Amino acid sequence: MVNLNDEGVPPLMFVQLLESQALDPDAAARLRDIMAREGIDETTLIQRNIQAPIRWFREVYPALDVDQATSLGFAFAEQAQLTSFGPLSFPLVSAGSVAEIVELLTYLPLISTALSPQFHPSDEGLTVGLAAHTGDSALNCLVVAYGGSALLRLLDMLAGDMPTVTLHLSWSAPNFLADNEDALAGRLFFDAPTSFLSVPADTLNEVCRFSDPVAYRLAIVDLQRTLDQRSKTMSFSEKVRRLLEEDPGKRSKDWVAHELSISTSTLKRRLSGEGTTFRELRESFLRDRAMLRLLDRSMSVSEIAADLGYSDLANFSHAFKRWTGRSPSEFRHE
Repeated sequence: MVNLNDEGVPPLMFVQLLESQALDPDAAARLRDIMAREGIDETTLIQRNIQAPIRWFREVYPALDVDQATSLGFAFAEQAQLTSFGPLSFPLVSAGSVAEIVELLTYLPLISTALSPQFHPSDEGLTVGLAAHTGDSALNCLVVAYGGSALLRLLDMLAGDMPTVTLHLSWSAPNFLADNEDALAGRLFFDAPTSFLSVPADTLNEVCRFSDPVAYRLAIVDLQRTLDQRSKTMSFSEKVRRLLEEDPGKRSKDWVAHELSISTSTLKRRLSGEGTTFRELRESFLRDRAMLRLLDRSMSVSEIAADLGYSDLANFSHAFKRWTGRSPSEFRHE
């Protein structure tokens, strides 16, 4: 049976993908076989808004590597339609500006828990970190490639061509892109220090084609209500990540356990059952946020260390080097 806490992709997108040319017939048939084995079908996925587990793709593509995962991610994103985003579709269409479109990423867990955004505003614009946590490096690449390129295409659909909005991916360019002219040409960069979407400040104010301020505000209220309801059934890992988002540097295990109304020993046991620990979740979040902050050269390394809750620069530098193999200064220089 499908585990509702599986990291997954939007159900409507998945069903549209099954019926598209992006998947070869054998792969589509194998996916349907997996669904039948787990007692689920396309109609149930959509009606119950169940995310299609990303682990299915590893079963269908057992030899999946980073190059193939990137190719699949881009191919899947080409199939994305405005309806692909389920409960986010209506507020996306009624958004008044690029900034409001990006704001809707806050509600991404309603359609996919496989991708986590982190936001870093600066005078130069907005940087949106894109982190996947499937536990499989190739599947992570698939999720980030799909999510990032789908966002670029979505912005083009809703606000016109956005050549200044760029997608940066943290792995090397796959061979298939060498001779491939794509709609993302000039907006896609590889070998980045971390994966992120860059939106310049002047682009954030670009007006969308179908702006409806009243409809957008009402939709946001509904999304927040739905997200609050969903928080009761989300995995403990996801609950911890959401709490860490508020202030990862100052959120201790005791504080998180208290917010979840459980003991620290219960928190440890629940996270262990999901294959992780509080320390792993917190350090992963701190690492991703640190890398995102370091992309902003208007912030000093000392300011970033303080922002992340480190008592001094030496402790932050030591932790960052343990995470990445480089000091913060080396990372920023590269």
